Amino acid sequence: MTERKIVPVEQVAPGATVVTGYFDVLQAADVRDLAGLARPVVAVVLPLEGELLPQRARAELVAGLRIIDYVVIASGAGVVEQLRAAVVVKMEEAQAQRARQLKEHVRQRQTR
Repeated sequence: MTERKIVPVEQVAPGATVVTGYFDVLQAADVRDLAGLARPVVAVVLPLEGELLPQRARAELVAGLRIIDYVVIASGAGVVEQLRAAVVVKMEEAQAQRARQLKEHVRQRQTR
């Protein structure tokens, strides 16, 4: 079922809630952010330099969430515009901040 959620842009009907993000380290806070969104929800998995997981693996991870109806793997600019969303939620900044906090937490634990 998870794999079937990953679709090309053309297969997504207009008017969905579109969420953009990296989803490199999926955290509980990310899931809480997604939980209250109006359906259908389309996650756009963006490329990320220095990623921990490949983009396809991150797409599969997000597709496993019940709140997510479709996942689009962004391969270039203009993906969000093509989706003709009702609402766009950008999670990149919050995810980057959470990733920095997690890395710092791990560093502090290693130095003890």
